[in-house]
Amino acid sequence: MPFTRYVEVGRVVLINYGPDAGKLGTIIDIVDQNKCLIDGPAEITGVRRQVIAYKRIALTDLTVKIQANARDKTLKKAWADADTLNKWESSSWAKKLAAKKKRASLSDFDRFKVMVARKQKSEIIAKKMAELDLTLVAVDCSDDAPNVVAI
Repeated sequence: MPFTRYVEVGRVVLINYGPDAGKLGTIIDIVDQNKCLIDGPAEITGVRRQVIAYKRIALTDLTVKIQANARDKTLKKAWADADTLNKWESSSWAKKLAAKKKRASLSDFDRFKVMVARKQKSEIIAKKMAELDLTLVAVDCSDDAPNVVAI
């Protein structure tokens, strides 16, 4: 599959370093081969207009239709028209980040409860699998029935 995430005006990015880490922004203009101008919009994502290095951002699959150096009002309208925030929240990348944040905020007792629930789940699955194996063996032993192979 060819590469599709290009640095371009309108590309939605995830900031991965600095005070705005974890927030979304939109590339407004290309400064040079190492930096770009991004804007949130600030009312939606909390990111103010700033110049940022490419190594501090991660390109997403999302884009919005804007012109270079678009105003804040134009950018907000483009985000609303493209429903960008909902698309991001429904992406697997955003879900993984949310799950990671939730796991990081768990207390010691919460982690203990998760461990106990996992053990109970695996015990139930093991019992059901043993039950299924016994029924397949019983079906396989009859001479009149065709052979059933347990996989």
